[in-house]
Amino acid sequence: MSTIDTASYCAVAEAPFARIGFRTAGDCIVGIDYLPTDVARVAPSNALAREACAQLRAYLRDPGHVFDLPYAARGTPFQQRVWQAIAAIPSARTRTYGELARLLCSAPRAVGGACGSNPIPLVIPCHRVVASGGGLGGFMHSRSPFPLDIKRWLLQHEAR
Repeated sequence: MSTIDTASYCAVAEAPFARIGFRTAGDCIVGIDYLPTDVARVAPSNALAREACAQLRAYLRDPGHVFDLPYAARGTPFQQRVWQAIAAIPSARTRTYGELARLLCSAPRAVGGACGSNPIPLVIPCHRVVASGGGLGGFMHSRSPFPLDIKRWLLQHEAR
């Protein structure tokens, strides 16, 4: 079992590619973390966490499921604009960092930084942002295997 402290999570749910840790504050999701698969599951401690777990299960059954959870994503005004643009990308579709940068009158690297700082992945589906030329790009400020395997799994799931 992993030694990750799960005390800050209102639920830790199982997915085929990771455990998903949900954090809530009041009536909003404030964080979603991808955790190693050996992290202990945590039963939902409130109604919003129960709903988040139910919507995760719906997404795992149907990759076209659209998450409908209230959330509060803390970030700079630029990050908020990037996250809003990412949230508009439909399931099974991708956009490149460059496409989003042009849309936002910015630079691909800045968009990538905002993607990596996304506190609510899945709901704000940053895995749908890829590098030009079809490459994965980064994910979660990383190019290591665990995050990229998650991104690859999510994209393959949605391509069904």
